[in-house]
Amino acid sequence: MADSSFDIVSQYDKQEVANAVNTAAKEIGNRYDFKGVGARVELAGEVIRMEANTEERCNAVLDVVQTWLVKRKVSLKHLDVPEAGPRLSGKEYKLDVPLKEGISSENAKKITKVIRDEGPRSVKTQIQGDEVRVTSKSRDDLQVVQRLLKEQDLDIALSYTNYR
Repeated sequence: MADSSFDIVSQYDKQEVANAVNTAAKEIGNRYDFKGVGARVELAGEVIRMEANTEERCNAVLDVVQTWLVKRKVSLKHLDVPEAGPRLSGKEYKLDVPLKEGISSENAKKITKVIRDEGPRSVKTQIQGDEVRVTSKSRDDLQVVQRLLKEQDLDIALSYTNYR
């Protein structure tokens, strides 16, 4: 009997992110509390750019974007929000939030360690670039690994692909 496997990846749906940012931009354009504060949001490649005339309004724009991302089922762990917050640029406050994708080698090592320590013994892991391949003879063991990783508090959003 052949081994079953799946890949652990950290990817987001680019179309859902674009939809969430566009919907947030419409809401910001229509909401009364954003009138006359120069609030804007746009998606520029892999970065969500936000602008407003005060730091609080810029953070409120971020909150609206996060709300729409959650409604579109995009994990907020894909956002790399700067700790410093919005920066003053001329008369405007700007906030650039890059989107994170892929599993770093240090996070891949954490994932494989969790699977090795707490997962079923028949499961084997292999780091392949920015993803982790998990193989086992039993599909049930693979489902146990998925449940185990969902219970862990990792700082990246995980999804599972190529389930065979």
